[in-house]
Amino acid sequence: MKRVILLGDGTKARVREKLAEVRPWLRDRVEVVLDDLEGQADLASVRADLVVLFGGDGSILSAARRMGASQIPVFGVNFGKMGFLTLYSSADFQSEFAAVLAGRARVRPLMMLRARLFRGGEPVHDTLALNDGVLSRVTLSRMIRVRVFAGSETVAATSGDGLIVSTPVGSTAHSLSAGGPIVHPEMEAFVITPICPHTLSLRSLVLPPDVTIRCQLEGDVGEATFTLDGQVNYDLHIGDHVLFERAAAHFLLVDTGSRSYYEILRTKLHWGIEPPVGRDEEGARREPGF
Repeated sequence: MKRVILLGDGTKARVREKLAEVRPWLRDRVEVVLDDLEGQADLASVRADLVVLFGGDGSILSAARRMGASQIPVFGVNFGKMGFLTLYSSADFQSEFAAVLAGRARVRPLMMLRARLFRGGEPVHDTLALNDGVLSRVTLSRMIRVRVFAGSETVAATSGDGLIVSTPVGSTAHSLSAGGPIVHPEMEAFVITPICPHTLSLRSLVLPPDVTIRCQLEGDVGEATFTLDGQVNYDLHIGDHVLFERAAAHFLLVDTGSRSYYEILRTKLHWGIEPPVGRDEEGARREPGF
């Protein structure tokens, strides 16, 4: 019998209601070794075969960080808005989970990043992230200046609202909103995307996963902050720098194959979908005109 960690966003009434409904069904089929709706348990110390999570993509990001180097495959049921990582609907939970128990699912390893914040040459924070790390301004009226290095080589210095370093998974999050590319989540790469740079020439850059990226805060600027996955925040001081590396651990996403990545792009982001205008009632294309 599989050992399962049961996680849920306990702030949502719909999650609590669904879990109350399916707990008996689950306990007949798996051993629930941890049931946590508060988001406080130390997941890295729990021995389990599978995480079953009821929540949104934010709940997935939080669970990935909490597992740290001890990643466990995650089966996500969507109670959020987008559902890029929580692949399954509440209505389909039992049929999809039955497919997992029957061995009709694969585990997709997805790249995570490791971010270390240095101050005065000493590391002060060391954290994993699944989506991205963002250096950004706090003061609305002041830009910040960030110098970026790949290994020992200078890549660019940018003044603006900040800079995003994302994984392929995170390429459809904040980086996308800032004009970055969509990168398939099973690739391994870093995406560097400036936020509102004060220049006409600076665009996103995709780097190989084995490079170490260093971002250093420079100059006489306003207040700045460093954010991981939109959830963990640290103040930045002039001279601070952040090192980004590919994490040794991978996030492990359970996928039954019932929905393809491209289907998710179309349904969630409307990528490649033609607008409905210009078609007749039967759906045939109509030529422009009156």
